[in-house]
Formats: sequence, structure tokens, C-alpha cells
Amino acid sequence: MSTLVQYEPFVDSTTTKFLDRTEALFSSTHAICDFGRWLQWYAFDVIGQITYSKPHGFIDRAVDVDGIIGFLGRLFDYFAPIGQIPVLHLFLLNNPILRLLDKFQIIPFTSAIASFAQACVNERVADVNAAKARGEDPNANRAVARGDLLSMFLQAKEERPDFFDNSRVLVMAITMAVAGSDTTAISLAAVFYYLLKNPDCYRKLLAEIDDAVSSGIIENRPNGLVSWAESQQLPYFDACVKEAFRLHPAVGLPLERVVPSQGAEICGKHIAGGTIVGCNAWVIHRRSEVFGKDVDAFRPERWLEADTEKRKEMAGTMLHFGMGARTCIGKNVSLLEVYKFIPSFLRRFEVFLAQPNQEWKLHNAWFVRQLDFNTTFKLRTRRTQDDML
Repeated sequence: MSTLVQYEPFVDSTTTKFLDRTEALFSSTHAICDFGRWLQWYAFDVIGQITYSKPHGFIDRAVDVDGIIGFLGRLFDYFAPIGQIPVLHLFLLNNPILRLLDKFQIIPFTSAIASFAQACVNERVADVNAAKARGEDPNANRAVARGDLLSMFLQAKEERPDFFDNSRVLVMAITMAVAGSDTTAISLAAVFYYLLKNPDCYRKLLAEIDDAVSSGIIENRPNGLVSWAESQQLPYFDACVKEAFRLHPAVGLPLERVVPSQGAEICGKHIAGGTIVGCNAWVIHRRSEVFGKDVDAFRPERWLEADTEKRKEMAGTMLHFGMGARTCIGKNVSLLEVYKFIPSFLRRFEVFLAQPNQEWKLHNAWFVRQLDFNTTFKLRTRRTQDDML
């Protein structure tokens, strides 16, 4: 995470804009917010900043820009079943006729996400080439090497052109945008939802944040933002995040692996080589022998009450970002957003369920998206540092 902190300014600029837009669009007008969708727009603009130094514009425009979110929803609705029955892909989107129509742009399948990423890559490559033509080192020019992920990808291309070619740069840029927005938005929504459904936990977290500001653990900035380092000094908040990750991991299908050719012994049984095996985080995260008998309850205290060995066992059972060599490549970016955004948002707004007795609806299409998560917001009374002394 120490390396990822360099991206903190990208998160801060987007969060500041998001807080201001939330006040203008919702808290000042008393309008109901589709919070799950609003959080996904936030996550998409953050990952745009971190990847390209350029947001997609969801927060500014408060619309599904170019239908990107709708496209992603349809994409995962397709690939969730295809991932389980891959042979169907040959008869559907991967059939030769459709591929030919796409090749000649008769029926193009290029998404707005890919087009945006390609435009950003082309623009940056042009800047790099122009700097070289002037005899400058592109990596030393802040207008060219902007400290974002795209700069890192292009530098990797310079150092290893045999491996990191243009197509790989584009694929990495698109992957960060697609995977980095959905998982983060789902995780953010889960934390807020479970806090709202458990008012005692919500009040306890607010008290911890307010006390941290009063004691100087969190700097009382005019914009109300919380830094990554400050968020790591909030133990109850950390427990709330972990508990939300446990109850609502973003991925709702098994994380599959192929057994090596020699086979393997799993849970006391020999599994033949080539067999596809997998664990579903929604099942693993509810193992009562690990997390306690109340596995279906949102109880952050379990993470604080456990001794060192128990906490290690619980953490080792969590699969929300995968595990091992296949751990999600955007894990640290997502954690940076989650841990900074939530206390910053709660310092500025009180959050209420628009229909307190209504449960949200879940839609599993690889990512478990939340629907009908409607909220209202109210500005919190902002205490100055002088008031707290």
C-alpha cells in the first residue's frame, strides 16, 4: 500500500467533487438518491483519474456517460453464464459471422470504455513522442508522465517492448476501468447498507470518527477529507469494512482453479489433474467454525474481540479479493478508495434509508450488484477545530 499512496491526490480530487455534487443534487434538494448507482459513478471517475488522469464525467454530468454502466451490466449478464458454459460463446458473440461483421464495422462491438481508453492511450503516446522529438525525457516531464497508471504502463512498454506491447497497454487500461469500478462500488455500498441496517454500529462509527477529529488523529480539513494514514487509526471503522467484505463479497461465483496434471488432495480426497475446482466467497465467508455461530449477522465487534490467532484465521479465510497469485490486481486501489471515502463522506453527511423497512435486491452476474438501495442525505453540523478544543 505504501506505493499506492502516491495516487491519493487522484482520489481526493474526485471525492471533493463528489461530496459537493452530493450536496447540490441530493442533500440540499431532499431528493432520493439511488446510492448504489451514484457510488458506481464515483468509483468509475476515480479509476479514470488514477488510470488516465482524466475522469469519465459521471459525477459532473450525473448521467450514465455513453451508456457505459448499462453496457457493463449487460456484459456481465452475458459472461456470468458463459463463464460456466463456455461452449455457448462459440454460438453467440464469438460466432464467425458476428466477428466478421465486427471486423468490417457493419455491426461494431467496440464499447465506449474501449474507445475512451484508446483515445487516452493515443493522446499520451503522442505527448511522449512529442517530448522525445524535443530531446526531452518523457519520464521527467510532469505534463507527460503524470504519475498515473497509464504512465506506468507506457514506461513498462519502453523497458520491455517484447512483452508489454501496445495491445497489452490498452488491455491493462481497460481492465483497470472495468474491474476497478464495479468491485469498489459494490464494497462501498455494502458498508453503507449494513451500517444503516444496524444503527448502533452506525452511531458507534460516527463517534469514533468525531473523537478522532477532536483528538487530532484526523486533521480537521476544510473539505472534510480523511487521509489513508488517518483511516488506518480507526479500529472500529476497519472492523466495519472487514465485516461488510465478509457478508457481501463483490464476486458471487466460484473463483476457479485447474488442478495440476499430477492431481491434488483437497479436503482428504484425491482430485484428478485437469479438474476445475473453486470456492465461492459467499459460502466460505459464512463458515461458523471460523467466524462464529452468528455468521449471518453484521457484527464488526467479532474482529475486535478475537485474539491474534483468531483474527489471523478469519483474515486468511476471506476471499473477497481472491487469494494467492490470482489476487485481484486492483485490490490496493480499491482499499485506498474505500478507506478514504467512507469516513470522508460520513464527516459531511448523515445518511438515511429512503424506505427503512425495505431490503435491497441482489443481482448475481459474476459481480453481485445491489439494486433498490435508495437513500437520502442531510448535511452534518460542521464543528470547527476551535469548537473541539
